[in-house]
Formats: sequence, structure tokens, C-alpha cells
Amino acid sequence: MRVLAYELRRLRGLRSTWLLFAAVLLCDVVVAAVLASQAPAGLLAAPAGVRLLTAAVPLIPLPFTALGAGLLGALSYGHEVRQPGLAASHVRYSRRVRLLLAKLLVIGPVAALLALASLLLDTVAVHLALPAGVSVAAWSDPAALSAQVSEALGALGLDGLGDLPGGFAPLALVAGHGVPAALLAFVLLTVVAGWTGVLTASLTRSAAAGMLLLCALPPLLEAGVALLLRRTGRPWPSRAAGLLPFQSGIEWAYGWVYGGARQVAASGSALTDPALLAAVAAPGAVLLLAALLVQARRRAL
Repeated sequence: MRVLAYELRRLRGLRSTWLLFAAVLLCDVVVAAVLASQAPAGLLAAPAGVRLLTAAVPLIPLPFTALGAGLLGALSYGHEVRQPGLAASHVRYSRRVRLLLAKLLVIGPVAALLALASLLLDTVAVHLALPAGVSVAAWSDPAALSAQVSEALGALGLDGLGDLPGGFAPLALVAGHGVPAALLAFVLLTVVAGWTGVLTASLTRSAAAGMLLLCALPPLLEAGVALLLRRTGRPWPSRAAGLLPFQSGIEWAYGWVYGGARQVAASGSALTDPALLAAVAAPGAVLLLAALLVQARRRAL
């Protein structure tokens, strides 16, 4: 508990933490508003809405919020390397492992809060920036709502979001079919990015090198998953193909629910395929194991 309290105090006490939070949220809101202002006239479908809410930009390996969480994790470890609290010879392996785990435990919830804050601000920004000719499908069409939202509205005696006052219109952006699951996956992606930032920085003992490694992991992981699926004779899941940011399907990380369960294609491997799940989970486990082994060979963080 003392290690966790130390890490919380350190994180709160660094000015870079708050500056990073502000920069990430501001950048995310601006990008989401710009993308929303360019939306074509007509109904805004759930997949397009998720892209706007997460400020997904092509060719960027991770969403801005996930990159910010990864940078926060990398700086958390980098600060410990630059300004050690104890002499290197006095820091035992068990203590270094506890400190590493404490950083992971603290960065996880902080990254989740960052993701939730960005989604809240992006929802407001997208609602305000959408052109007049664009309407959200979930607001006008009850069939476009997710099952959970439909049940909640039914319990209130409402047929759809259109029965609510106009002030509730932003809720339509997060209530479409498949959108809540996609946004939950986006939050989990942000948490994983924060943890990865800590682990990559611990391997390189440098926040900058850790961030470079974090940015390189998504395309490398995508290629590895594609190779594994190809060798096992399983194609990419149909919902993962051709989506952002890389055409071969990195979108499985947080956008696989685009299209929703009602549009499952006959071809393509299932998202619960053991080979796919193992390929996705393996890099995180390898990073953690490598970090623990490297710490065993060091005398300091």
C-alpha cells in the first residue's frame, strides 16, 4: 500500500501529468470536431460515430488518447530512472518489482479516466460540430439503438431517444447498435497502451525509446496476427478487415463491433477464435515477462 501511495503522490505532484492530460484532451476534441465538421450529409451510422468519438485518424498507430496514456506510462517510469529515490545498490529486486507493479496499477485507472474524459468531451464536440444536414441514426431510428439502451428506454416507457427532449441529443452518438461495446473496447485499449508505455520504458530505461517502441507495436502486432491466422488457415474476422488505421485489420483492437452482431458475415474467423485471442494477448504477457527478467539482471530501475 505504501508503494501505491508513493506512486499516486508522485503522479499527482508532477506538472507534466496535468499538462499531458490537458494537451491530450485538447488535441482529441479539436480532431473530433474537425472530423465531425467534414461528415457528409445524411444519417450518421454507428461505425462513423465511433470513429468521430475516438478521434480515429488514418495511419496513426493508436488513437490520440491511447498515445497520451502510453506517454504517461513511459514518463512515469522515465522519471523514476532520472530521479531515483535511493542509491542503486540499495534497491532490491523485490522492491523494484513492487514499484513496477504499483506503476501498472496506478496507470491503469488513470488511463481509463483519461479515456472516459476524452469520450465525454468528444461527444459534446461532435454534437456541436456536426453540419446541419447530418442526423444521428440512433436518434431518429429506434432500430439503430443498442439492445441495452432499448431495454432501458422501454423500462421508462419510451419508444426511442426521439421521445426525449432535444437536450439529450448527444446521447444518440453513444447509444447506437454496437457503439457501447466499441467505446468500452476503446477504454480498454487506452489502459493497455498505458501499461505498455510503462513496460517498454522499463525495458529501455528511456521514456522516448519506450514511446517509439509503443508506436511500433501496433503494425508489428497486426502483421504477426495476420501471419498466424494465415498459417492456421483462418482469415481475418470480417468486421476487422479494411478498417482504421491499417487496411489489414488493426481495428480489431477497439472497433471490431462496427456493423454490430446483426450483420455477422458467413466468412471470416470468429472474434473469440483461440488463435486470434492468443495472438492478441501474447505481446502483453511477453512484455511483462521481459520486464521482470530484465529487472532481475539490474541493480536499479
